[in-house]
Amino acid sequence: MSLSYLRRPGVLLTVLSAAVAAVLFWHAPLYGAESAVVLPPPLVDNPKAPGGPQTAVLSGGCFWGVQGVFEHLKGVKKVIAGYAGGERATAQYETVSGGGTGHAESVEISFDPAEVSYGQILQIAFSVVEDPTEVNRQGPDSGTQYRSEVFYLDEAQKHIAEAYIAQLDKAHAFSRPIATRVDPLKAFYPAEGYHQDYLYLHPSQPYIAMFDLPKVDNFKRVFPDLYNPQPVLTNTAH
Repeated sequence: MSLSYLRRPGVLLTVLSAAVAAVLFWHAPLYGAESAVVLPPPLVDNPKAPGGPQTAVLSGGCFWGVQGVFEHLKGVKKVIAGYAGGERATAQYETVSGGGTGHAESVEISFDPAEVSYGQILQIAFSVVEDPTEVNRQGPDSGTQYRSEVFYLDEAQKHIAEAYIAQLDKAHAFSRPIATRVDPLKAFYPAEGYHQDYLYLHPSQPYIAMFDLPKVDNFKRVFPDLYNPQPVLTNTAH
């Protein structure tokens, strides 16, 4: 059963009654809600050190939940939902949703390297945001636009990402090999304003309640020292 239609803007409890939404929420694991995985920190990483803001771009399913988690990460300055992997001309939600643009729903994370490292961002992504063993799907959503991918900005990020994936595979951290792609970032295109801070603005939306809020709860539980209770919002949607 696919519940990805719940992501369409405006599809709230007019589609699902409150009773049905409650049943689906309590049985979310049956419909693909990810569980947290406690992973070791990366052995290869940049040391935390003062400096200007750095940027990480990655994808791991619906960008509502990915953005919602990383907006709670200490050291983050801004998280923007958007598209990466395709061309500017096709970087629109309705077009990307068709699955043929090369884009993945992604987030651009601006962070302070003195507070959080690039490797820690990947650790959080693989632990509580996504299942990196899935190919072209996450939770109830399927298609290339929901693939797991790290878009590196320089050789240092590429090395850290590839080394961490190899480390986790060698340790058999998952029952299947990690399928996350590691590719250079060509460009990142911000998504439409109504997608920004969507989790924060629509916590009772059935898709958010079933599939994305549990990720935030898992983040708080698994990484309490990195969890910021006050999310850093983009302010573009409100």
